[in-house]
Parts: sequence; C-alpha cells; structure tokens
Amino acid sequence: MSDKLSDEIRGEERRVVALTTKVTLEPNDSRRLAALCGPVDQNLKHLENRLGVHIRNRGNLFHISGPEKRIKAAAALISQLYRETLNRDSIEPDTVHLFLQESGVEELLAQDGADSDREAAAIVIRTGRKTIKPRGVNQTNYTKAIRTYDISFAIGPAGTGKTYLAVACAVEALEQQRVNRILLVRPAVEAGEKLGFLPGDLAQKIDPYLRPLYDALYEMMGVERVNKYIERNIIEVAPLAYMRGRTLNNAYIILDESQNTTIRQMKMFLTRIGFGSTAVITGDITQIDLPRGEQSGLVNVRNVLRDISTISFTHFGSKDVVRHPLVQTIVDAYEAYQDEPGSESDRDAG
Repeated sequence: MSDKLSDEIRGEERRVVALTTKVTLEPNDSRRLAALCGPVDQNLKHLENRLGVHIRNRGNLFHISGPEKRIKAAAALISQLYRETLNRDSIEPDTVHLFLQESGVEELLAQDGADSDREAAAIVIRTGRKTIKPRGVNQTNYTKAIRTYDISFAIGPAGTGKTYLAVACAVEALEQQRVNRILLVRPAVEAGEKLGFLPGDLAQKIDPYLRPLYDALYEMMGVERVNKYIERNIIEVAPLAYMRGRTLNNAYIILDESQNTTIRQMKMFLTRIGFGSTAVITGDITQIDLPRGEQSGLVNVRNVLRDISTISFTHFGSKDVVRHPLVQTIVDAYEAYQDEPGSESDRDAG
C-alpha cells in the first residue's frame, strides 16, 4: 500500500472519530466576543492547543471539533469565559490558564492524551521553512507532551532530538502567535576548558555554548529573520544566570544541557515560569560537567517532581539516537562500561 493511500485512510479514520459541537453565545455582543477570543484569536488558540480540539467561529456561533470529552470541556470553558466578559474589557492568557486548571482539564488530558496510534502517526511540527515529523514512539510522545503540558522534561543521550524538537515546537508556537517570545537558556558551565582563557566579554565567552540553539533556529526560520527577532527581543538566547529575578509570561522557554544546573539553579529556573508559558527542560545525566561533589539539578528534580501528574518526563535511550549509527553503538558501549565494577564512574562515586 502506498504512503499516500495510507495517509488518506488514516485521515478518513480520524474524521470518523472526530465530532463537532455547535455553541451559540448569547447575547451576541461584538465587544464581549472580541474579549473572549483575544488578539488574533490567541485565547481560542490556547484552548485548542491545551485541549486538542479545533475551534472556529462566525460571530457568536462556535464550531468545536475533536474527541467527545474534549469538545464538551471546550464548550463549557468557552461559555464560562464568555460570562466573564460581562464585567471585563479583556480576557488575559492568565485567566484562560486559571480556568483550564480549575476545570480539571489536566485529568482529562491524562486519561485521553495519548489514546490513539493513528493520532500519533499524524503529528508534525510546522515552521516557516520546513515541516518536521518526529521519528519513533519516544519522539512522538515527547512532542505530544510538549504540546500538552506547561512543563516537560526530556532526559537522554546526545542525538535523540531533545533540543531540536523543543526548538521546533517553540518556533511553531511563536509563528502561530500562541506565545509572544522564545527564550533559549543554557548553563554556562566549563566542560573541561576554562572560560577565562576565551577572548571577549561574557556574552562572547558563552556564545559557543549556545551555538546549537542558534543552528536549530537558523534552519527553521532563516538567519536574517532570527537576527531580526533577536534584535527586537522576540527571541532571547541567554545563560541561565540571566534568568534570576525574572517572571516569564506568554513565552516558550527551553533550558538546554540542564544536567549542568545545580539544585538551586533548577529550582530558580522552574519558578520563573509565568502565565501562558511553556517550559521544556532537556539534558543528558551521563554528561555532567559540574564540579566534583555538586549534585545535578536534573538528577535531583526527577525525584522531587516525579509524582506531579501535570509535569511530563520523557526518557530517551540509545535506540532513539538519530545521528550516525555509530553514535548509538558508542552510547551503549559507555553505558556498559560504566556498569562494570571498578569503572571510573564507580571510583568517582567513591
């Protein structure tokens, strides 16, 4: 069977599963409807993204498509938010966020978030210059988690697409106006080489540590557009230390190489997240460059937050590596060596 025919069949199956509900909001007040939808329909897009439904309206008539439980939740939330517009000039993203939390939507997503292999097969990330399709089950589940949860962790070896997919989802959200800006953050930790010997000021010293993030942005948006957005502060690439004291609303925040955060730094970063924001934290706990005796914030946070159902953890392994086949072999070899009695990792732990 051809790929095209398979896609058509899967599309037919999805159309059968999806339902559509009509919601008419009364009274038909253009000011209140504008407040409900938000600038460029940002509130409706936020509901679509969190609930996994499709919302379209003409005036006060709304069409909501998707799985039955989700469209019922969306219809109830839209009606509730419309009642709020009676005494408000606008509905802010933080209000939508709070209503989603109070509605029990997280429990709904936990029960219904990954109920179909057909849905997983259809996931793609669309950016201005290219369309990206996750490879394999783990990348697919990771992408779905990023779109579903406000905070997502990705832990695993190099080459598994953790950072690349996170940047792609961030670019997609920015281009769809679901967020106002992107922040790409890395801890500036020396990996066997002293920063002090590098020429230039602090920004120039830490630039090489942020280069992989720039490369992903350039591929998805183009060099000129990325540089323009950086000048306008729509995209910010910064070391982790620059996050202290800030509250980040309506932003997509990616913390890369988070295995090199301390426990205090990880707590500081996670408490920067504001309303309407999504945070993705990636790292490889086998490549920690912190000073001896300093515990990794990523290792610690797995235990601290593991029982919170509204935070996602995706674990990658060597089978998920999408670089040269030898990379997977190298990852497996290092894991096997570190498990041997008397290996360097055992001596360091002692």
